[in-house]
Amino acid sequence: MEAIKLKSGEAIDKAVRALVNRVEQERGYTLLNKNITYDEFLKNRMLIVHAIREGISYDLFNLIKEVTPFNEEDWASFLGISTKSLQRNKIKDDFIFKPIQSEKILELAEVTSLGNTVFDTEAQFYVWLNTPSFALGNLQPIELLKDSYGKEMVVNELNKIDQGIFV
Repeated sequence: MEAIKLKSGEAIDKAVRALVNRVEQERGYTLLNKNITYDEFLKNRMLIVHAIREGISYDLFNLIKEVTPFNEEDWASFLGISTKSLQRNKIKDDFIFKPIQSEKILELAEVTSLGNTVFDTEAQFYVWLNTPSFALGNLQPIELLKDSYGKEMVVNELNKIDQGIFV
């Protein structure tokens, strides 16, 4: 299992570097660290802005999808498209998501990265996402991830949990 995670991590790092190369060529943004990792990418806000405007490739999305607790129906709902459209995009060569969809993909990648840091296991994070939370108006955190305001509420709640603040 650990070997699969390592291989998946290498693949996502490679896909991020391909995106960074595309951003550098198309947007003129220069990154000094050419060996950027997925985790470093998620912390570089300016690079994320450029990446959103350039668009996320289906290949990178698919790798992000593998490290998140969301299924294909969740992703289709988050991206505002049908599962059939998502599957059609998969078979298109070099498919690039629109900026609005790219932004949502990266938002959910950030939430997942934070959630996996806060909780001991991915399974615990997934349970938390699907359990109604008093602090979030008795809604399931996953329900709030459909829009940016809800995502910010989920991130704030994750940060509170990380700091040991349970209100």
